[in-house]
Amino acid sequence: MRPSAISTLCAFVILASLTGPAAAQQPETSKDIITLLNMAVIDTAVIRRNSKAFKDLRAQIVKYRDAIQADIQKDEEALRSANEELARKRAILAPETFAEERRQFEERLMQVQRTVQNRKKDLDRVAAAAVKKVETVLNKIINEVAKEQSLGLILRKNQTVLVAKELDITPYVLKLLDTALPSLKVSDPGT
Repeated sequence: MRPSAISTLCAFVILASLTGPAAAQQPETSKDIITLLNMAVIDTAVIRRNSKAFKDLRAQIVKYRDAIQADIQKDEEALRSANEELARKRAILAPETFAEERRQFEERLMQVQRTVQNRKKDLDRVAAAAVKKVETVLNKIINEVAKEQSLGLILRKNQTVLVAKELDITPYVLKLLDTALPSLKVSDPGT
């Protein structure tokens, strides 16, 4: 066979395979498209932004963070006052006495700094634990949807360039998550 005949034959085989059985399976609904492709797309950012559980989680974390910040401001004000008092005493105290009071002030300052760091770590820890709880439920729901719709592949929307709206399961998963987990109690970071 000549090279042009081989090219023509290859083109014919490819064309026949594209118009063969696949053409007979024309999807009629968006669910048929998803089933035919066995894939879907999910926008986890939308779920994190709009789900009831994540909104509840964020509100509680903000409340705890505000309470911690209020305590920090009280401690800072007390330290500022103590530092001003120490500065006033400098001229009237003996150098050894002043040095001792200065050392005590610095110890108090370091203790407050450690307390602030520990409270922020505790807040981060309880926030991460709450997020993990929501994500565990979310992953369970995604797995159930994958089984229910016979999906072999679910991509994150932020990892795609172009997506047909019919492939997006985000609203469906969001509805299921809001039903399964409408709120979540975040542990008090102070305990």
